[in-house]
Amino acid sequence: MRKRQGIRIFLILMSVLFVATMLVVPLISVIVGSLRQGVAFYIQAISTDTVRSALRVTLIATMAALVVNTFFGLAAAWALTRFSFRGKQVLSALIDIPFSISPVIAGLAFLMTFGRLGWAAPIVDRINVLFHTNIKIVFAIPGVVLATIFVTFPFISRELIPVLNARGRDEEEAAALMGASGWNIFRRVTLPGIKWPLLYGMILCLARALGEFGAVHALSKTRGGTFTLPLEIDALYLSGGADSVTASFAVSSLLVMMAVIVLVLRSLIEHRSGRRGQKKRTESETGEI
Repeated sequence: MRKRQGIRIFLILMSVLFVATMLVVPLISVIVGSLRQGVAFYIQAISTDTVRSALRVTLIATMAALVVNTFFGLAAAWALTRFSFRGKQVLSALIDIPFSISPVIAGLAFLMTFGRLGWAAPIVDRINVLFHTNIKIVFAIPGVVLATIFVTFPFISRELIPVLNARGRDEEEAAALMGASGWNIFRRVTLPGIKWPLLYGMILCLARALGEFGAVHALSKTRGGTFTLPLEIDALYLSGGADSVTASFAVSSLLVMMAVIVLVLRSLIEHRSGRRGQKKRTESETGEI
């Protein structure tokens, strides 16, 4: 018994030490470094035109990725769990591609597709001539949005697929037999059952989009135009000056604060989801008794 207690204490101490060394201390260092030259310099550093532009582009790309991936994540999860069709396994494997390749490769893939030498470049040019527009994909905000969507695509669908498989089709088939339309079945039967996993997947998508660097770096070149916050932090740090390094820590603190907010939201969703699951199990056990 004492040996087991000693192992438990050892594992807890090792976990706390690892988390403190790898996560807590570096984040505290960022906050301390951001205030190295005082609060006035901190406010000035995060209020520059390039930082405000980077924050705007980051929020645009993040919100666009969240909306697109929520829609297509729901559609993909619904298709994979509720229908049988040829290529089902291929679709399931394709969803996981962003997990298995480097984000830099994804950015280069979009560059080779929509860049000057890409096969889609003549199509975009033809659209611009036909409709008198000036659409740009590469080295513009649409490219940043596409890269962010790509790297965050699997998160929502991969949270929903196991839940939909576990729920089965019985309730939906019963509603269909009673004459409910497909939209009403989804809205009143399916969606309430996947609400918390959906929100959890959206939080994961949000967190990943805010910190994306590699794929966006390949498709963005204009500081103050298409740079996101991670790219702006990198540019400030690599400029080499003491003020620039401190400014990079100041801008990094913005991402740290966003990460803390996302972490709090995730914890709240996990808590609510856990309480809901426990309540359902209690009601099920009470009904059986």
